[in-house]
Amino acid sequence: MRLSDFKSNEYANLLGGRQFEPKEENPMLGWRGASRYYDPHYRGGFALECQAMKRVRDEMGLTKMILMVPFCRTPEEGKRVLEEMAANGLLKGENGLEVYVMCELPSNVVLADEFSQVFDGFSIGSNDLTQLTLGLDRDSELVAHLFNERNQAVKRTIAKVIATAKQFNGKIGICGQAPSDYPEFVRFLVQEGIDSISFNPDSVIKILLEVAAAEGNG
Repeated sequence: MRLSDFKSNEYANLLGGRQFEPKEENPMLGWRGASRYYDPHYRGGFALECQAMKRVRDEMGLTKMILMVPFCRTPEEGKRVLEEMAANGLLKGENGLEVYVMCELPSNVVLADEFSQVFDGFSIGSNDLTQLTLGLDRDSELVAHLFNERNQAVKRTIAKVIATAKQFNGKIGICGQAPSDYPEFVRFLVQEGIDSISFNPDSVIKILLEVAAAEGNG
């Protein structure tokens, strides 16, 4: 379960949101994800989110639910988020709670060894990772055509973080559109040793066949 990652413009577009949200020139790189959770201006909202997650795990009994922290820029920020979660009753390791970090920033890849010491695993967010690796905004019609998760720079980045996660015995999966759209991308992920892949329901059979083929060639 990925924790909240709305950008300031997305919150502002909700009913009543403009009364509370700042105006940012580039919301994609602004106040979002992990940086909100410990901020005095949003801490109360994150506390409610933690209460909901705690209820799902402790009262509803869905203890297999792993929580994922999005857009976490540094290992130090990751520690601050875990402290905030613990203060709201979500202590990593307690009642089997695992917390992953979303791998969607170049810093998550470069410092994957350090993030491995803070979190239990990684979930690759290939959409944002592609945007930030290639330095483009997919929401801009002027450069959206350059967005390509199969670009070699992106694939090398993904291969590197998978290898580092394995080196430190961490789990790593991927969420994003690419595995559902491109069979060759699925083969690449399996060959690199990824642990899990998420995909759209309408592509289940196609992806399972690709995974089986890739594992058979392994």
